[in-house]
Amino acid sequence: MDELTVNKNPTADPQDTASRVEEGLRKKFSKKLFSKFAKAIVEYGLVKEGDKIAVCISGGKDSMLMAKLFQELKRHNKFPFELVFLVMDPGYAPQNRELIESNAKLLNIPVTIFASDIFQNVYHIEKSPCYICARMRRGHLYSKARELGCNKIALGHHYDDVIETILMGMLYGGQMQTMMPLINSANFKGMQLIRPMYLIREKDIKAWRDYYGLQFLQCACKFTQNSAYEPAISKRQKVKELIARLAKEDPGIEQNIFKSAENVNLATIISYKDKSGKIHRYSDDD
Repeated sequence: MDELTVNKNPTADPQDTASRVEEGLRKKFSKKLFSKFAKAIVEYGLVKEGDKIAVCISGGKDSMLMAKLFQELKRHNKFPFELVFLVMDPGYAPQNRELIESNAKLLNIPVTIFASDIFQNVYHIEKSPCYICARMRRGHLYSKARELGCNKIALGHHYDDVIETILMGMLYGGQMQTMMPLINSANFKGMQLIRPMYLIREKDIKAWRDYYGLQFLQCACKFTQNSAYEPAISKRQKVKELIARLAKEDPGIEQNIFKSAENVNLATIISYKDKSGKIHRYSDDD
């Protein structure tokens, strides 16, 4: 990776920062960010004519970059589609919400913010609070997006999230699955979830962030704000570290994990589920 020069004070002139970030997506970071963003949209058919997409912003580096990439895509669009930059406040501390708002202003992202009480509802849940919180957040985003006339929500999951999910399913879930680039919502008819950052590496997102000296929300969860709460190392973090160790020995490991979900040979699979959930098992008559 090219050595990067960090801008230590991007807040001096917000308009200048937004302009430089946008120029960077067209030049310095075009190959590793915008080109891969556009490739995923074309390859997986994520954006169609007439779409109205809720670009969901959590305040972290991934979703903030996704918003800027969508703005750039909109400038070059070959067919009409609409964007809404949607921020849900699930009960952030005031300083965390302020950081999201200031970054949106700094990067010239016109956000629509709505509140929910998710943090309050999951705070006292002991079993799988993160999973329940994530499900509730997604439901609120779908609901608000539909209220605003959107037919899709966009989330900022990237390439590294995908390969980590594949390994997590195998190691901890006993199943072969992946994080799909496009999903039809089961509970919100006619709506879809898309992941246009699907082909972008996390290291390149960090490089973009650091080049402009940007500071985004890390984790605003009330569990981690509680000084008495001592979270164990998450399964995802363990898998992330495992992949990093393997990649040091063989740089092709990460790509092979990703491609394993594309190159499935059903003739060598003992059993698999179809869309209805029906299980098909191996037979020597096949």
